[in-house]
Formats: sequence, C-alpha cells, structure tokens
Amino acid sequence: MNMDFVKRIPKKVKVAVFALFVGAGSMSLLAFDKGDDNYFEISKNLDIFATLYREVNMYYVDETDPGDMVKTAIDAMLEKLDPYTNYIPESDIEDHRFMTTGQYGGIGALVRQKGDYIYISEPYEDKPAQKAGLLAGDALLEVDGKSVKGKQTADVVKMLKGVPNTKVSIKVKREGNSDPLTFSVMREEIKINNVPYFGMIDDKIGYIKLTGFTEDAGKEVKDALVSLKATNPGIEGVILDLRDNPGGLLREAINISNVFVNKGQDIVSTKGKVKEWDKTYKALNTPVDTDIPLVVLVSRGSASASEIVSGTIQDLDRGVVIGQRSYGKGLVQTTRPLSYNAQVKITTSKYYIPSGRCIQALDYTHRNDDGSVGKVPDSLITAFKTKNGRIVYDGGGVNPDFKTPIKKYSQILQSLVIKSLIFDYATQYKLGHPSIPLAKTFRLSDADYDEFVKWLDGKEYDYTTKSEELLDKLKTTAEGEKYFDGVSKEFQALKDRMMHDKKSDLYKFKGEIKEFLEGEIVSRYYYQKGKIEASFKYDTEITEGVKILYDKPTYNSILTGKYKQPNPPKEDGDKDDESVGDDDGIATPKQKKKDMKNNN
Repeated sequence: MNMDFVKRIPKKVKVAVFALFVGAGSMSLLAFDKGDDNYFEISKNLDIFATLYREVNMYYVDETDPGDMVKTAIDAMLEKLDPYTNYIPESDIEDHRFMTTGQYGGIGALVRQKGDYIYISEPYEDKPAQKAGLLAGDALLEVDGKSVKGKQTADVVKMLKGVPNTKVSIKVKREGNSDPLTFSVMREEIKINNVPYFGMIDDKIGYIKLTGFTEDAGKEVKDALVSLKATNPGIEGVILDLRDNPGGLLREAINISNVFVNKGQDIVSTKGKVKEWDKTYKALNTPVDTDIPLVVLVSRGSASASEIVSGTIQDLDRGVVIGQRSYGKGLVQTTRPLSYNAQVKITTSKYYIPSGRCIQALDYTHRNDDGSVGKVPDSLITAFKTKNGRIVYDGGGVNPDFKTPIKKYSQILQSLVIKSLIFDYATQYKLGHPSIPLAKTFRLSDADYDEFVKWLDGKEYDYTTKSEELLDKLKTTAEGEKYFDGVSKEFQALKDRMMHDKKSDLYKFKGEIKEFLEGEIVSRYYYQKGKIEASFKYDTEITEGVKILYDKPTYNSILTGKYKQPNPPKEDGDKDDESVGDDDGIATPKQKKKDMKNNN
C-alpha cells in the first residue's frame, strides 16, 4: 500500500479502523481457541465488517463520520432482536441514568413547544423553577442571555439542565405583563417521585398513584400506605394505580409487591439462555398490610414491572385487578459495559410470576416473513391457576378481573389539546382568578364554560371527523370506479348534512372538554397533585374500584372465582409496540420517553 496515502488518512479514521481490527482479531483468537463454528462465523463477519468499514472510510468520495456510521450499524443490528435491546453511547448515559434513578440536575419543570417558542408547561411543586417564580404558560425568550426563539425542545432542555448548585438566567414573556421578566434559578438535583400523589378518595378508601419504578419506588409505596393508615384509622381499602406505568427496576417491583404480601413469598422468577443467571426472587421484608382490601388499576400502557406487581397480586388472590388488559412485556434487560464508557442493554431472560405464567405478548424470536412481529398464537397459550384456583393465562399481559372500556375522546377535544387551546385558556383563567376552591371540589360553572366558548371565537381548531374521512374515501373509490358522477349531487347533500358544526360540538362534548379544562386550570394552582385529585370525579376505573371495595361480597367472590362480570367490554385494538427498554425489566413507551426529554 502507498504509505503517503496512508499518512493522509484522517487520524479519527485510522483510530476507528484500528479499533475494529483489534476487536475482530480478539474475536478471531477466541473463536479458534473455542473451536466452535458459531464463534468462527462471528469472527468471519466481524472481519468482513472491519474491512468494509476501512474501504468506505478510505475511498468514499466525501468525508464520513465514523462514530455515526458505527452507531447506525449497531442500531440496525439490534433492531433485528427486540425493541428493548439497545446500544447506549457515552453521550446518552445521562438520559439512561435518569430513566433508572429518576434523578437529574436541572430546574424541575416540564416544557412544551408551540410555534417558535418553548413554554413552561408544568413547574414541579417545591422545585427550583416554582420557587423562583416561573409559572406554567411562561414563554422562554432567553437562557443565560442567549435567544431560544426558534430552537427545538431538546436544545433548550440541554441549556436548562446542568450541574446542581449552578445558576441559570431565564427571560420569559408572561401573559398580562407588557415587559419580559428575568429569573435567576439555582439548579438542584431533581428527583422525580415514583409516587406523585397519595391520599384519600373519601373517608374510607385510600389511593396511591405510582408512575414509575425507579430507585426507591418500593419505599415510596410503603411510606404512602403507612401514612394513609396512620392518618386514617378508619381506612377500609386501598387503590394502587398502575395505569400507563411503563415499568422499571425489577427489584422495585418485588419491593412493591412485598408491601402487600408476606415475607418469603415467591414474587417472580427469571429464566434465560445463561442458566447460571436464572433466579427466583422472594419478598424479603416484613409487609405493611397483607389483609387490607386492595384494588390495582391497569391499562394497555401498564408494562413490565407494572405487570409483575399486578400479576403477582392477581396470582396470589391478594387483590382485584381493574381496567384493560396490560401491555404484555415479560422480558428482562440487563445492562452490560462496553468500551469507551458505552453500554448495551440486552434482553437476557423472561420473567414468570407466581402462578408460573409469562405474560409476554409478542414473539420476537419467530418473526413473520416480512419481518413483522406477531403475537403468541392461541395454540401456545397455556392456562395456569391462582392461589385460590382461578384460571389465568400466559401470552398476553395481565387480563383484569373486572374490565372497563377504554375511554375515547372526541375529535374536537383532541384538536383543542393538540393546538394548546386548553393550555392557553388555563393561563388566561388564572390571570382573572387569583384563587379557586380545593381541587376535589372545583367545578367550572355553565357560565364559566360559556366564557371559554366565547374565548375560542376566531381561533383555529378545525378537525376532521371519522365520518368525514370515510366520506372522502368513498368519494375517491367512487371516482376510481367511475361511479361518482352519477351520485355527486346526492353525495354533496349527504356531506352537507354531516359536516360538523364546531360550536355545536363544543356543547355536544361539553363533559369531556370540561374534564380537561378543569384539570389544566387546577394544575395552575395546586400543581400535579391537584390535577390528579381533580380527575377523581371523571375516572371510571376509580369509581368502579371504590364500588367494589365497598361491596365486600363482590370483592370476595371475584377473588374466589365465583363472580362473572355482566357484559364486560370487548378487547379493543392492538397495543402500541413503539417502546424502549431499560435495566432489569423497564419498558418505557414513547410518551414516557418524550416526557423524560422534556424534563429540565
């Protein structure tokens, strides 16, 4: 080879190619030392990859980015496995740490983008942003003297995050103020609580909202239940809300289950290819209460560790599970270190809850011919028995003991939320109302709602109903089949009659719009805790949970298998599989991941 040419190769390319050859060479030694055909294939293909990578970097017409190319190759390779096996480069370690610990350095607020500006959407109570005086609805103009107009959310988040005990200057535009306001905010180590709220729904029924399974989740649930019992001696039941909880650390799922079940009880077993890693995890601590009637709420977004807890409670007949069939993630991930401070999360095992069942719903090992992933076939689904002899099944999440329908919202509400009109009106409402009643009792009057409708005049929130979409499809099909000309007048007449009237829709769907309006308004005064309390009156699962906890014969008949729910809602739609994994069983759906990136 011409050595002058080699000298002209950029240093970063030579280093990357050398590293690849070292890796391939090491694998070659290992392969021949093992004498295994599988290792030979690994060595051969690594050598091919290294030589291809070298040729591309040396001869490609334009400059390439070695790190980006290798990451793309790694991601494509892992995509063939499952969505939970992921490469974590050094640059993403901080986000990974937040997903497992719930901690980061920042100001303690959620942000959202609207147009050219990033807005504070939710300052966390008693965190730096709220203590400094920042409010939901504030539009960020500058961070440390640099304009953030037109910047993306991720860029602004990076500017707001930082080392605890350092200051950040934030200039904002606030409704009702003609001049910008500037705040000096001292960053802190922010810990996102796994239990953002616990309290009493009424005089006798307690409620614990669990949104994550990061470090200390078990302690937070334990402390919540201890507090509820200590301050409410007449408590007769507890609702543990796991809806849309994407999961978390396996050990925290065990600790949370242990709050309600006896020490020494088997909670979950893990089994994988490396048999030495197979293990059965038991409850190690003294429980808080093994007798108090318990309801666990689940939804299609309840995954992984949430399913260990709800499945354990169901398998041991310790409480009643209410909601919709859970996500169906029975895979456990382990994080392994790589060179240069990178890491890889690998699916290493499946977990099995006390009855012996695995609730994994999708079969990533046996993909369809087109590469898509299918559900575990009915022929392979097996029946298991709970402690009391009730029949439960594997292969598809935790099926609730009492099913509730998925709550669906109108197109007009979705449009009002997406276009931030409910968010903006809450900001305006607070300007004219210095205080409101407590969150549990706050209601928008009919006159208040009329004011909201009036405020919407002239604002853009158009939307297309499903009926209109179907009509448009009918027209396209009819035109393609040459039938439309003969029915065009009748078609237009039908369309005119069905065209939505936005103002009438505002009153037709008044109930659900008020639900969101009240929640957003309450959050301006009482933050996240108030928003949760304001939702109680609209919550179907909570209503059913309270009803069953008060109805002891029904509660007991469910746990003994004698109860049959009249007219249970049918299963509805497929689950969204767009999610990522994390250590020891965490599964984070895309909305959770989005919220994580918007934390500051």
